[in-house]
Amino acid sequence: MTGAAGRIPFRIVLLGLGALAMLTGLYGGLWRSGWALPHGGSVADLHGPLLVCGLFGTVISLERAVALGRDAAYAAPALAALGSLCLLAGLPPAVGALAYVLAAAVLSAATLFITTRQPALFMATLSLGALSWLVGNLLWLGGHSVPDVTGWWLAFLILTIAGERLELSRLTAPKSGSVVLFGAAVVLLLAGAAYGILDRGGAAMIGLALVAMTAWLVRHDVVRITLRRSGQTRFMAVCMAAGYAWLGIAGVLLLAAPPATATFGYDAVLHAVLVGFVLSMVFGHALIILPAVARVRLAYRPLLYAPLAVLHASVLLRIASDLLAWSDGRAWSGPLTVVALVGFVATLARTAAAKRA
Repeated sequence: MTGAAGRIPFRIVLLGLGALAMLTGLYGGLWRSGWALPHGGSVADLHGPLLVCGLFGTVISLERAVALGRDAAYAAPALAALGSLCLLAGLPPAVGALAYVLAAAVLSAATLFITTRQPALFMATLSLGALSWLVGNLLWLGGHSVPDVTGWWLAFLILTIAGERLELSRLTAPKSGSVVLFGAAVVLLLAGAAYGILDRGGAAMIGLALVAMTAWLVRHDVVRITLRRSGQTRFMAVCMAAGYAWLGIAGVLLLAAPPATATFGYDAVLHAVLVGFVLSMVFGHALIILPAVARVRLAYRPLLYAPLAVLHASVLLRIASDLLAWSDGRAWSGPLTVVALVGFVATLARTAAAKRA
């Protein structure tokens, strides 16, 4: 590849493979929630790996490669996409897991390289996030179950997002104790991941970490300021604020109804973090990330609030149904999430087409 312009088609292919992982992961998730979909059972067990490693791993690695601007860094998203293709092709899961391990290793190396050039707390946080993904993938490759490694995969996503928000928080005056609170949350999160989310002690540490991280984000993030703005800036702030609320709720759920004791506690926490927190962040950053990565021209439209509202309604339905053991509610939350994602992508595509006209 030569130059940023020459990489655009490759980036678009990687984004497409990330989308493929997302669609097949959601398909497996619908089957797991009770929908009798053709061949759904063949991807049901891959629901988590495809979404965490195949979708988020590919997209986050691609964003990092674009920021670094080095050809070698593109090996991370390429290997993550390859891992998904191996899993979908029916190869032994260890083959896909190995590709994910290599992807995480490249992402960790690239992030640590940037950290040596730009030593800062937010870069250290991003590095810990990448290393958490590597640890989780190594454990999965070593034969541990998905629930056993989920703590590390959640740490990967939470620390990546927190690191990016920490970078933006530098625009505001630092408040007393902010670094201490943030550091304590990170330590608790990593310690909890080491014990595992199914362990009562591990769940308690992750729960405390998520509550502390939410308190830090509410107090120090620029969202407090940008919520007062209008247009795209306010839309992004609303996405962030809603995501922080679900992160805090996930922490409370881990403390009050840990997965080791609650029937659907594991499911509720995962959907609060992955759909309520992470996907809300994706909605909020898409108008910035997609133009930077794929060079597409997008524009904010108030209609984007509609799929965002559906997304959070789906999380609310899922968690309420988990707590009440209401199977129909759990089943319908999945299609609602799909409607939100399809609606968001369709709205963005419409704005891109309007920009070209």
